[in-house]
Order: sequence, then structure tokens, then C-alpha cells
Amino acid sequence: MMSFTESVRTCMMDKYFRISGRASRAEYWWFYLFANLVIMAASMLMVVAAVLLEMQAANEVVALSMLFFGLIVTLSMVIPSITATVRRLHDTNRSGWWYLISLIPYIGNIVLIVFCCLPSDEGENDYGEAWCEDA
Repeated sequence: MMSFTESVRTCMMDKYFRISGRASRAEYWWFYLFANLVIMAASMLMVVAAVLLEMQAANEVVALSMLFFGLIVTLSMVIPSITATVRRLHDTNRSGWWYLISLIPYIGNIVLIVFCCLPSDEGENDYGEAWCEDA
């Protein structure tokens, strides 16, 4: 089973733009946890910056810099989140195009979460060889 740091390193460095291949459940869910924690921290930073701007309690340049930094951090998590989800779908022997089901309000995200929770296909499937065992 992949550790937290291995999963983050794999998704953020080794496979940032890579949708081919497979992602184990451990890799996907550890990265999902990391991405959500980073996005929550960036969101809090942006809220603080917006409050400072509204109250005129800080230099405008500093507050705008905080907003810009939070936005960049949040946007930097979009691509690896999509690619990790597509690789996770591949691991369950589904096409990455299933990711588009998330565009259906409410139900689409539930279906996508169920797909990501399913166990991996053992051995080789249409998207490659499973290199890691799920727990």
C-alpha cells in the first residue's frame, strides 16, 4: 500500500499531467486528502485576504497578493486531481471519459465517488498492469 508522501509525490511530480496508466485506491485517496487540505488552507487564506481588504486593515498590495497566491494554489490542484481520478477510473477498468459524469448535478459526483471506491482490477486490464496491491 502506498504511503501518504508517496501518493502526493507521485500525483504532484511524477504524474502531474499523465492520464495514462492506473492509480491504486491508496494513491488516489491519499492524494484526494492532500488536495482537499491544501484547497481548504488556500480558501482560508483568501477569506482572510478578502476580510482585510474589506476592513482596509492591511496594505492593499499585501491582501491582493494573498488572494492571488490562494488562487494559484487552488488552480494548481485542479490538473493533478483530474488526472488522478482518470487513472483511478482506469484502475477499475473504466474509461477516463466517465469523469464527465461529474457534470451531472448531485448524482454524477456520487456515481464518480462510488467508482473510485470500487476495488482495482487484478492483473492487467485495458489500461495497463496493476503495479500495487490495494489493502
